[in-house]
This record gives sequence, structure tokens and C-alpha cells, in this order.
Amino acid sequence: MKKIYLIGLSLIGFQLAADAQTPCDAGRYSTEIFTAVNVTSAVNYGQNTTFSGANQNLVMDIYQPTGDTETARPLIIWVHGGSFIGGSKSDADVVALSQQFAKRGFVCASIEYRVGMWPIDSVNAIKAVIRAVHDSKAATRFFYKDRATANAYKIDTANIFIGGSSAGAVTSLHHAYFDQECEIEPFISLSTLASLGGIDGNSGNAGYSTEVHGVINLCGAMASYAFMEPGDVPICSMHGNEDGTVPYNRGQASVSGFSIMYLDGSRVIDEQANVIGVQSNFYTYTNGGHVPYYGNTAYMDTTVAFISDFLVDLLGCSITPTMPENTPLQTVNLYTPFICGLGINDNQAEWNVNIYPNPSENQMTLSFKNGALIENVEVIDLAGRSVKTVELTSNQFTLSKSDIGTGTFIVKITSQTGVVTSRRVVFQ
Repeated sequence: MKKIYLIGLSLIGFQLAADAQTPCDAGRYSTEIFTAVNVTSAVNYGQNTTFSGANQNLVMDIYQPTGDTETARPLIIWVHGGSFIGGSKSDADVVALSQQFAKRGFVCASIEYRVGMWPIDSVNAIKAVIRAVHDSKAATRFFYKDRATANAYKIDTANIFIGGSSAGAVTSLHHAYFDQECEIEPFISLSTLASLGGIDGNSGNAGYSTEVHGVINLCGAMASYAFMEPGDVPICSMHGNEDGTVPYNRGQASVSGFSIMYLDGSRVIDEQANVIGVQSNFYTYTNGGHVPYYGNTAYMDTTVAFISDFLVDLLGCSITPTMPENTPLQTVNLYTPFICGLGINDNQAEWNVNIYPNPSENQMTLSFKNGALIENVEVIDLAGRSVKTVELTSNQFTLSKSDIGTGTFIVKITSQTGVVTSRRVVFQ
């Protein structure tokens, strides 16, 4: 849902704004009102096992405005980039963001999380994302636990936000929007997800909430835009339309030069948000590449200003935005994703489907029982791309490896009466 910005203020409106008290009175949260920041380094928030089987203590640096007396402060958890194979809580961009927002009155936490994968491929990349999400959720739980116990950091748990750069943005998006186990099935098995720790993981601070109240997506993407659903939390996205590492629209993401899988970038996520009514503030770095704000003061100033406008709005502040959106609303051709609820089973009420042999080295037959006729067969690969669509009127169809290639696919089948089912098939 697009935010409509009103730049002009009438005298009456100005007086009403002057009389109303908001969290941003005296410039707090919208401007830098503190001159110094106190950093508490290497605060332990949990531990877990790395991709190689080693145990890793999970730590973060916590940034607080020096001299602040506020007792319920909004928190931003920052997640660094590095393609899930590197990066640090001390990277220049997350340090700059933490420093600047702490000076505005936020508490910021820049987290370390488990990185690494081998070999570099789509399955291991997905596992790396899941491990990172588990760690970001442990960090979130840390602050809920602190508020309920020692309250050392004075966090307003109704205003916890998560954001990141590149891989950190990918982590933040999945933290907020990947909330059903079945959503992972086109990419890895449910048993693999369970072996990693499920959706929430076991990186620490069990029993506390992982809820965040907004997402800051800087040059990130999701495995599927359909993870975002009506009622989900607001999002602020910034992305270069010439990004060659993480797609701006839908495209292949790369790790160390390896193209690993198709992802839905910020432009597609923004379109989904507008379709389903989720607040989305979107800024395009025109002709910008990947993370253009890294080491660039002008781009960083723009980034901080746009994020600040988003956050003060969510905090209920009546402040005229300094950086309105610059991306015109347009339509993106959204592909048909795998959606939970299609039911990969053989127990449809109206009809049953047999697929045999499955797996197959050459051909397999889709057989429809009970006299039901098929209207459409669509084959979707594990990157979400439609690789074959067939319209027909029959209760049987032969699918050949020569038509779609080797690998695992989802076959989506629609009957003439509108019943939809799906099956996972494998050509060896």
C-alpha cells in the first residue's frame, strides 16, 4: 500500500501539528539529537552449529545514544551482508547505519550470524539463509527477554525493526515473511528444514517472541514474493535498478560469481505489497548497482533519510518526509509461485491422481481417476519458473524428460471443474 505524502501544510494543519504530541517532539528519531554513541561490543545472544559442524558463539554490538534517559526506545536489529559466506557486524555500512540511527534516539544492534556454505549451490544457499534467520530470531528474542527481566537496554518491544544490507536484507525479509513450513518445500524438504531447527531455530533465548514490526530491505530479495501475505508488517525497500548481484526485479542471485538461484527482488516485493495491501515504501537508486551506499557518503545520506521517514511514520510522528518515494507505480508480471494449500497428496475429495513411475528416467504418466478430466498441467521448477504448460481435455497425460529436463519439479494440475492439486516429480 503506497504512502501518500502531503508536502504542503495549511495554517490550521500546522497549528494542529504543533499542538499534538508525538514521539518525534524536539526532533527525536527524525534528526540526530545526540552527539555521541555508546557501543557495547560482543554481547553474547546465543550459540549454534555452523555449516561445518563447529559450535559458534553468537555476538552483537549494541549502540545506544549517550546520555539518553528514555525508558522505552525503538530498536533496529541490523544484519550485515557478505553473500552468506563472509561479512561482519563491523562492516562499514551497518556501523554507519547503527551510529546514525543511535544518534537519532534508536537503540541499534549489529549482529554476527553464522555464515558459510560448501559447495556453493542453491540448496546450501537456502540452508545458509535459514541459519541466518535462526540467528536473527535469537537476537530478537534476546531483547524481548531483556525487557521482561533485567531491562538493561530499555527497549520498547512494540517497536522492534529488523533490517539489513544485501544478504542481511535477505535474512531480514525471510525473518519477517517466511512463516509457514510448507513454503520451503519447492526449495528443500521439510525434513531438511526440521534438521536445521524448523522456522524459528534453536540459537538461543527460547520461549520469547521473534516478532518484528517493520522491515528495512536494502538491496535484498526473497525466495518467493508470495511469502508476503495480507496483514504482514510494513516494509521499506531501497535497491539499485542495475544491481548485478541481487536482482532488482526477478532474476538470478550470485555468490562469488556463481549464479545460484532465482529470487524475487525489491521491485517484485513492492508490487506484491501493493497488490495485497501491505505498506511498502520503495526507493530506487537510479542506475545504481549493488549496495551503492557502501563507502559513499551521498548515497548513505539518502539511505538514512528514506529509512528515517519510514520509521518515524511507523512511530506515529507527524513529520513531513524528507525523501519521498522516487519509483513510479508500475505493474510487474508476477509468476505463479508454489503456494501452501495445494496439497501434495493423493486424497482429493473429487478426484485422485496417480503419477508413475516417479522418479523416472524417461517418461511418466499422470492418470486421473473417477472420470475427472484435466484442463491444465503446469510444470514449475524449484526456482519458481514455469517450464511447461499444457491445455487438454483428457484423464491421462504423458510427461517426458525431454520436455523439461533432469531434476525435481512441481506439477500443478487443474481439473475442468476447478479442483487444483500438485505433485512433486523427479526425472533422473
